[in-house]
Amino acid sequence: MIPLAGLLAGILAGLYFDVSVPLELQPYLPIAIVAALDAVFGGIRAVIEGIFNDKVFVVSFIANVLIAAFIVFLGDQLGVGSQLSTAVIVVLGIRIFTNVATIRRHIFHA
Repeated sequence: MIPLAGLLAGILAGLYFDVSVPLELQPYLPIAIVAALDAVFGGIRAVIEGIFNDKVFVVSFIANVLIAAFIVFLGDQLGVGSQLSTAVIVVLGIRIFTNVATIRRHIFHA
């Protein structure tokens, strides 16, 4: 119940407050969101498998976002930002789909 209340509070806060992302951070926001989604689906999978650990989840969430943003930043510094952004999205996308497939198999036993 607490996670649902937190989600609802976050959605309402996002709708109520005018949040703007600084121009220099905008390239990193989509990557950070996909990295966060990877951690969330990994957490859901861990809950279903009965191996969830809140400390591991928090560290994974923060590390995913920071590492993905760092890789994109490094790509920008090297002049290949779009290629590394695409690589990060592909890798995280594969992880997300793998976690979702495992979740689906556990739920539907198929």
